[in-house]
Amino acid sequence: MKRAVSVSIGSSKRDKQVEVTILGEQVCLERIGTDGDMQAAARLFAELDGQVDALGVGGALLGLMVDERWYVMRSVRALTAHVNRTPVVDGTALKMTLERKAAAAVDAVLQDQLPTRTAFSMSGVDRYGLTRGFLDAGYESVIGDLMFTLGIGYPIHSDKDLKRLAATLIPIVSHLPFSWLYPTGEAQEKRTPKWTKYFNWASVIAGDCHYIARYMPDDMTGKVIVTNTTTPEDRRLFKPTGIRHLFTTTPIYEGRSFGTNLLEAAIVAVLGWKQPVDYAKPGDYFRRIDQVVNQLGLAPQYQEL
Repeated sequence: MKRAVSVSIGSSKRDKQVEVTILGEQVCLERIGTDGDMQAAARLFAELDGQVDALGVGGALLGLMVDERWYVMRSVRALTAHVNRTPVVDGTALKMTLERKAAAAVDAVLQDQLPTRTAFSMSGVDRYGLTRGFLDAGYESVIGDLMFTLGIGYPIHSDKDLKRLAATLIPIVSHLPFSWLYPTGEAQEKRTPKWTKYFNWASVIAGDCHYIARYMPDDMTGKVIVTNTTTPEDRRLFKPTGIRHLFTTTPIYEGRSFGTNLLEAAIVAVLGWKQPVDYAKPGDYFRRIDQVVNQLGLAPQYQEL
């Protein structure tokens, strides 16, 4: 049996292990959280190197891909610095392929039910494929990178402006501690509603589940959520706010949708991929991942809450 492990700097309360079949092969998917402890995560990566078929970086990013440009997150490099034998991924390939299909999935199920074709994308540089999918589908979009990264209430509306922001901002923030940019450990469980007017304005809220849960207002009546890594607890949090429609960009296994990093690691394991994954110089890697996505018929999944 193949084994793919996601080492996450997120909460250990979200840990889970399942066995699934991918392309006819049994794969053990395991998520291990370190509660925000970067050093513990780095040790675990080193211990698992050569012992598993693929590793995923959870709760952090090796870098950010905007269009075809790769920006390294320098503050995260130490996490996997001592991994030499096992390929390491962070979900970027699936964010650029599978997540780009989310807007089409929403339209296929709910197009006649949406009051407006408006989308609030929490972070365009983190989930460029997801954000670009809604832009390409003609959704009027607000992209919240400046709001949630720097606390600046300036909405981004276009792909052109998002790419300009990425080229200016990422080289600076890539040196900051990752915990400054993204909730880790217990911080993932704190709710601090912000930028309520954009949540109220949009029909669709798209982005990381921790971001949505942390910043959404108490009243989300009728909203459509497009996210991933949802647990039963997340769904229990969403439902009382009035959220009716939930799309997860990765499959649900035993009641849980895992992060793109773990699903990508599972695909890498099944492919028998041995060489390091270099998102800056991917070669045919993205094409191979997309082939498997299509072969498996993977697509965002819909649930009515």
